Amino acid sequence: MKNKALKGRARFGSRLGIVLATAGSAVGLGNVWRFPYMVGENGGAPFIVLYIGCILMLGLPGMIAEFIVGRHAQANAARAYDKLSGGRPWRFVGYLGILTSTIILGFYAVVAGWCLQYLYASLAGHVTGTADYVRQYFVSFSTHPLKPVVWGVAFVIITHLVVVRGVRAGIERASKVLMPILLVLLVVLVVASCLLPGAADGIRFLLEPDFSELSSKAMLEALGQAFFSLSLGTACLCTYASYFSRKVNLLRSAGQIAVLDTMIAILSGLMIFPAAASVGVNPDSGPSLIFITLPNVFQQAFAAIPAVGYMVSVMFYALLVFAALTSTISMHEIGTAFFTEELNLPRKRSAWVITTVASLLCVGCALSVGAVDLKVAGLSLMTFCDQLTANVMLPTGALLTCIFVGWYIPRQVVHDEFTNCGTLSNSLFSIFLFFVRFVCPICIALVFLHQLGVI
Repeated sequence: MKNKALKGRARFGSRLGIVLATAGSAVGLGNVWRFPYMVGENGGAPFIVLYIGCILMLGLPGMIAEFIVGRHAQANAARAYDKLSGGRPWRFVGYLGILTSTIILGFYAVVAGWCLQYLYASLAGHVTGTADYVRQYFVSFSTHPLKPVVWGVAFVIITHLVVVRGVRAGIERASKVLMPILLVLLVVLVVASCLLPGAADGIRFLLEPDFSELSSKAMLEALGQAFFSLSLGTACLCTYASYFSRKVNLLRSAGQIAVLDTMIAILSGLMIFPAAASVGVNPDSGPSLIFITLPNVFQQAFAAIPAVGYMVSVMFYALLVFAALTSTISMHEIGTAFFTEELNLPRKRSAWVITTVASLLCVGCALSVGAVDLKVAGLSLMTFCDQLTANVMLPTGALLTCIFVGWYIPRQVVHDEFTNCGTLSNSLFSIFLFFVRFVCPICIALVFLHQLGVI
């Protein structure tokens, strides 16, 4: 008997909702702190050119492959792989994606909680002072035994409140509000940054290619950024595609999502590099960029007009909160959909299962940053979860998906999904299939080996 949870299954209500929700799952903190740093480390504009090429080689085909699995099955990730494989072990690719996304949600919520706390601190005017003060503020907060836990769990609860409302009333509606606000905030910050004295040097670095700076390392970094930026391997794209109607053009939607994601990443660079150039600071990586370096940069850059510096700081952390929330919503939904459909639980109860698990993991990761010596395999729990998912689980899931779509699913099924049962042009289908079968697996293997430090 067909699972009751699959009857009258939810759908996104509009094409705009599909693009904004799915792009929101890809747009996250990595666009703001990882992409600009990767650009800075690898020669500026040439890296952006490489990155766009990697999006075309790996990002688009990989995204469409996950879309095909999700939309054809119209089910959560585990059931989707199970249906398309006839009950064979491919189902475990879906389980892997669900587990990966839940682990990521747990430790990602810690950093998202930091962003939420810094938004509050910016509003209260607490993140001002000397460079040493700003650095010590972050260290003191991140190693506190209670504050990061409270803010991290609060972020999980906020995510829960969106997801529990369902696909249209929760995820789609939130995406239609959050993504435009995020874009407006980003554009305002870009304009403010680019108008600063000396900002032209940062703009030139970002947008004027010097291909003498290209290296094999830059190519591998660009592949990795394209892979992680579009959330490949998390089962998010598969889950969201299960809410697509049969009329959705998968290629066009994937292209629009990739363009929006890339545009936000480049705008983030235009927000950071001109401001940093104006005060003679080289942006660094990771949490130190957005919690230590940039508060100082904004403070120095707008020292002549403190009110503008205050507004820029508030808008910047609001931007981070919105970017983080669009990502945590998608990661939460993957597990929520699974428990709703596989255990026939009410959506509210399924959401609470994921919220509880993610909150417990968030607590452990938050404490492991400094308050408690909580380690796994010699690493803090936070670092262990990050490296496990990034180095092993995500590449494995994405690689298996490409093999599954390229070699296991009947070609006709893949063709019908790609062309919407022949109603769309199939001129690009053979190219897509070639990339999924050969190019994407090679690219993912390179990302996998690079992440592990082999190459």
